[in-house]
Amino acid sequence: MVMSLSKTLKGLHWDKIPGDNDGEVAARGILYLLIFQQLGQLVRWSWGYNVLLKKKSEYTEAELGEEEEQSQEAQLERGDYSESSTVNGENEPLLIGVPYSDDPLPGKTISSGTPSDTEFESGSSTPIPRKPYLSDSDVISNGHANGSQEAILDPAGYPDPDSIANQHQTFRQESTNHINTFPSIEDEYVPPGPKRWLRRLSRSFKSAWTFVSTRVTCAASRIFNALPNPLQFVLRKVGFGLFKVFQAVWANMNPPLWAMLVALIVASVPKLQEVFFTPGSFIENSVTRAVKQSGGVAVPLILVVLGANLARNTLPQDELSNKDPKVEKKLLIASLVSRMLLPTIIMTPILAVIAKFVPVSILDDPIFVIVCFLLVGAPSALQLAQICQINNVFMVAMSNLLFQSYVIW
Repeated sequence: MVMSLSKTLKGLHWDKIPGDNDGEVAARGILYLLIFQQLGQLVRWSWGYNVLLKKKSEYTEAELGEEEEQSQEAQLERGDYSESSTVNGENEPLLIGVPYSDDPLPGKTISSGTPSDTEFESGSSTPIPRKPYLSDSDVISNGHANGSQEAILDPAGYPDPDSIANQHQTFRQESTNHINTFPSIEDEYVPPGPKRWLRRLSRSFKSAWTFVSTRVTCAASRIFNALPNPLQFVLRKVGFGLFKVFQAVWANMNPPLWAMLVALIVASVPKLQEVFFTPGSFIENSVTRAVKQSGGVAVPLILVVLGANLARNTLPQDELSNKDPKVEKKLLIASLVSRMLLPTIIMTPILAVIAKFVPVSILDDPIFVIVCFLLVGAPSALQLAQICQINNVFMVAMSNLLFQSYVIW
């Protein structure tokens, strides 16, 4: 439409550009559309994809989590909710139904109750002893006058500490000579050949990366600790905020946003522009030409997809059978009014006043004002239908919205 208007409408030449012609007008109009399109894609594939049109499962889980938090807060306000596992008081045992005896074990002094041998019945929950083995203090408290560290097996069935020590020693020998290290699963058999060398190369890279990252972390920690406390506090707050922002951005990234980021980097670095757009170069003949060919196919493909959506051929049968006509009608009316009617009523006079009286150079370009008016009254983006189909949400409503926007309005 912009290319057609640049050839047919009179008075679109910009007087600030000497020798302006219809081709330059169309090129500037497409450039303005491209900038607006990137901003719109940024909003659609970030906020729209991850918040407004996210998957049903994620939305349901979020709603359930909010309802559970609200119910817990209400119970806490009433004093009815407690996170402990008590039933009739704080002293209720964790194993409900297992009787406990207050009699201490023979030869020992125990402050808390232990499972009773006489009252335990078959078929009930197995009682768990409070101490898995005897410590040195327990052995001494048992009254061994000869001073030996020999521990006996008491009637409650506590295991021998020597056997536990032997198990620990065996685990040390089977592990990587460190008591806190589990046996490595990477020590499995690797057949000879390229796989063995690739495994060794991968381990070498991991070791080098660990070494470098550890040194850098230690050096950064020493520098940070040498700074004054107020400066450390400010840096810690700023670093935590940047980390939260980076974490949120990373969680919301998807292929369209990565493509936009790559395009922005290429468009902002002149050296990369020379690499990708120098005629006759290898990158221009392979990568850039492939992207251009894909872009040439995009417009006819978009028209085919739009036709399929308007014909409602892309909707699954279960969505057609489960739709709610009243809710869908309200959603459709609200979407059409907020997208097609209100922007035109509100933005059209604002754009006219700004273009007439605000001294901004780009507002003197007639094709820029036309692009702004076209975008204000343009239909909803077809990408919204793709997002709905990806996440399986609002597909019937979006199909009706596209039909009303492109055909009726």
